[in-house]
Amino acid sequence: MAERKKRRYLHEVDLMRVMFIGGVLLNHTTTAFENRLVDTTNSQLLLEATHLALHFTRMGFMFMTGLVLVLNYYNRDHQWLRFWKKRYISSGVPYIAWNAIIMIVATLIASGGIDWPKYWAHLGNALQYGNEYYMYYIVVTFQLYLLFPAIVYMFKKLPDHHFAIIGISAGVQLFLITGIKYWLPHIDTSNWLWWFRAYGNNVFVYQFYFVVGGFVAIHYDDVVAFIEKHHKFINWMAGLMAIGTVFLFFGDRDILQLSRKAIFSVHQPFIFIYDCFMILFVLWFGLQYAKARQHGLPDWLDNLIQAFSKVSFGIYLCQSLPIFALNAILAHISLPAWLLLLLLPVGYLFVAGGALLISWFCFKVPPFGILIGRPQWHLFSKGARSHVKSNA
Repeated sequence: MAERKKRRYLHEVDLMRVMFIGGVLLNHTTTAFENRLVDTTNSQLLLEATHLALHFTRMGFMFMTGLVLVLNYYNRDHQWLRFWKKRYISSGVPYIAWNAIIMIVATLIASGGIDWPKYWAHLGNALQYGNEYYMYYIVVTFQLYLLFPAIVYMFKKLPDHHFAIIGISAGVQLFLITGIKYWLPHIDTSNWLWWFRAYGNNVFVYQFYFVVGGFVAIHYDDVVAFIEKHHKFINWMAGLMAIGTVFLFFGDRDILQLSRKAIFSVHQPFIFIYDCFMILFVLWFGLQYAKARQHGLPDWLDNLIQAFSKVSFGIYLCQSLPIFALNAILAHISLPAWLLLLLLPVGYLFVAGGALLISWFCFKVPPFGILIGRPQWHLFSKGARSHVKSNA
C-alpha cells in the first residue's frame, strides 16, 4: 500500500491569518473611536478618510478560506457528506453559541435585564440573517461549504483552463461590484428577496476571492515564484493604492455625493483591485516570516504569532465582547479629539489582547474549545482510556 503523502505545513499562512484578523480588529477599533469623536474635527476626518484602507481584511479572510479549504481537501477522497457534517458542526456550533452569548451581554448592557421572549425572537433573527456582531462572514462561509464541491469539480474537470476560470471569475466580480456601486443605489430593492437585497451576505459577491484562493492553493509554488519575482511592484502598488483609498473617500463623498454606507462600502471597483494587491502583499510578507523562522526569529514573537493564528477564528467570533468594553470605557472619557486619537493604539491593544485571552482560554480549557471550532474531544477520549486502563 502506498504511503500517504504528508501535507507540508505553510508557516506563511499563520502570519496571513494574524495580519487579516489583526486588520479586522483594527478596523472595528477605529470605528469605536470614530463614534466618540465630534463631527467636523480633523481627528474624525482622518479616521474616516483612512478607513477604506483597512477594508482589504474582509476579502483577505474570504481568500484565506478558499486557500485553506482547497489545500486541505483538493487531493483527498471526496466524501462530501462527511465534509459538510464536519464543517457545519465545527462552524455552526460556535456561530449559534457566540450569537447567544454576545446578545445576552448586549441586552444586559442596553437594558439591565432580559425579556426572554424578545431575546429568543431577536436571537432567531440574528441566526437566520447573520446581521449581528460581524457574523455575516460565517453566513457567507456556510454558503461556500455548500458550493465547495462544485469549485473543486470545476478545477479538476478543467485542468488546462485554470487561468480562464480566474479571468472569468474576475470579470464577474468586477461586473457585480460596479453594479452595486453605480446602479443599485438608484433601484428600489424593498421587494427583492433578502439574499439579493442584503448582498453583503451573498456568497457570489465574494466568489472571486474564494476561487482565486483555490487557484493559489493548487498552483502554490508557481504563485510563490511569481510573487518573489515581482514583489517590488506588488508592494509598491499595494502602498500606492492604500493612499489612493483616501482620494476615493473624498471622490465618493464630494464628487459622487454618495451615502455614508456607499462611501465606506467594500464593494467598489477600486477596492477590488486594491484588495488583490494587498492579498499578494500579505502573502509575500508571510513568506518573509516563514524564512525568518529558519534564521533565528525571537521565540516570543513566533509564539505570539502562532497563538494568534491558532485561535484566529475564535478571535473573530468573540471580538464584540472587548469592543463592548472599549465602547463603555470611551463613553466615560472626555478628552480633546486629538488626544483621544492618540489613545487609538492603546484601545487596539485592549481589543486584540482581550479577544486573544478569551479565545486562548477556550482553546486551552475543555470543553470550551468547541466555541472556537477547536473541540478537545481527544482529551476526553484520552481521559476515558486512562480511566479504563487504571481500573483494568
